[in-house]
Amino acid sequence: MVVMTRTIVLKVEIESDEELDELERALLKGRATELGEVRRRQVRLTAGYGDATTREVMDDEGRRAEIRHRMLAALLEALERARV
Repeated sequence: MVVMTRTIVLKVEIESDEELDELERALLKGRATELGEVRRRQVRLTAGYGDATTREVMDDEGRRAEIRHRMLAALLEALERARV
């Protein structure tokens, strides 16, 4: 499988430091939620919940949660660089 990377440039108009702080908090909250989802799925998988089909679905959902967590972390890193 060939992996292609992309760079996406986002422009968000922020009127105050308070808005910037709240954006960061929202992203942090989202990232924490996704991390919780990843961990919950991992526990269920390692505990052997459900049949093979159920575990396959949980594995796929966990994989997507990991991707969301990674992308939110990337947004937070970009936001931190923009603060400088």
